[in-house]
Amino acid sequence: MGDKIITVNRQARHDYDIIETYEAGIALRGTEVKSLRAGRANLKDSYAKVVNGEVFMLGAHINEYEQGNRYNHDPKRDRKLLMHKREIVRLNSKISERGLTLVPLRMYFKRGKAKVALGLARGKRMPSKREELRRRVLDREMERALKDQVRSR
Repeated sequence: MGDKIITVNRQARHDYDIIETYEAGIALRGTEVKSLRAGRANLKDSYAKVVNGEVFMLGAHINEYEQGNRYNHDPKRDRKLLMHKREIVRLNSKISERGLTLVPLRMYFKRGKAKVALGLARGKRMPSKREELRRRVLDREMERALKDQVRSR
């Protein structure tokens, strides 16, 4: 039984170089869990921040639960992430001294608990993005040429 992936932040790997990844639990309300089980979440433009020794995920969007009533949650609220104190201290020191940031990479269920994979990331410059795109196109063309060469034999 593997992890059930809810959503993936594809833009993160394009905009950032991921140095390390961490796993954190998410403190959620009931209607948020039901909405996540339906796969209704978006991590685009979200990030995580250490505030007073606690980690919070900001900008993540979890749609309101359709059958929820007046007890429904705010879709854009800040959510507390659950990590060990030692991990938080280590993360905070890396973020403050090296100019790195925490980016949510994907949200998933693991053994029934909602988790988020956080990436310790450094922003890419525009030329490196272009270079990566150029390299991907060249790799694709090379694969295609090899496949055609094998077929023609």
